[in-house]
Amino acid sequence: MAVTRRTVELFYDVLSPYSWVAFEVLCRYRPVWNLDLQFRPFFLSGVMSATGNKPPGVIPAKMLYMATDLKRCREYYGIPLAPLKDPVDTLFNKGSLSAMRLLTATNVSHPDKTEHLSRELWMRIWSRDEDIVLPESLKAACLTVGLSDTQSSALLSRLSDKDIKDKLKEVTQKAIDAGSFGAPTIIAHLNDEQHMFFGADRFLFLAHLFGVQWQGPLKPDKSSL
Repeated sequence: MAVTRRTVELFYDVLSPYSWVAFEVLCRYRPVWNLDLQFRPFFLSGVMSATGNKPPGVIPAKMLYMATDLKRCREYYGIPLAPLKDPVDTLFNKGSLSAMRLLTATNVSHPDKTEHLSRELWMRIWSRDEDIVLPESLKAACLTVGLSDTQSSALLSRLSDKDIKDKLKEVTQKAIDAGSFGAPTIIAHLNDEQHMFFGADRFLFLAHLFGVQWQGPLKPDKSSL
C-alpha cells in the first residue's frame, strides 16, 4: 500500500519569530507526518499592506505580550528565540525585503539551501540579534550554510533583478489570494482542496485535517539549533 504524501506550503518571512516556530515544527514533523513541505518565502509587509493588518509592534499591549510569549515558545519548542535590543529599528526601519529577496533567489537557484539559509537568517535576527540587511551580513549567512563565495555573490547580485522581485510578489500574492493576513501562513492540500491556517499554534488542527497525531514539540537535540 502506498504511503500517503501530505503536501504543506509554508509562507513565511524571517522578520516573523512565529514563522520560525512554524518552520521548525513542520521540519520536525516532515518525516513523522510524511510531509511534502514546500517553502514559500514571502514579504510580510506586503501582506500587511494589502490586508490592512497591523504588526504587534505598533500595539503596545501586543508587543508586551509577545515578549513573554516568545520566552514560552523558546522553552516549549526548544528554539533559541531571544528578544531584540532595538525592535523598532530592526522590525520597522530595517525590515526584511533584502533577506526575502535573497531567499527567493536561493529558492530559484539553490532550492536545496533554502531551508538552511532561512534558519540561519532567523538565527541571526531572532537568536543573536544580528543584522540581516547589509550585503556583508547576507553574504556571511550564505557562506555559513555552505554556499561558495561565487554562489553567494551571484545571489546577492540578483536582489534587484526583475524576475526575483516579481517572484517574491507572486508568492506574496498567492498567500493573500488564499486568505493570508500575516505570517506564518500554512496551506495544507487535501483531496484537491486548500486549507489555510494562520499562526504557529494550529498544529492540532492540521493534524486533525490529515488524520495524524500531534505529538507535541518534538524538541531536537541541543546541538541541532
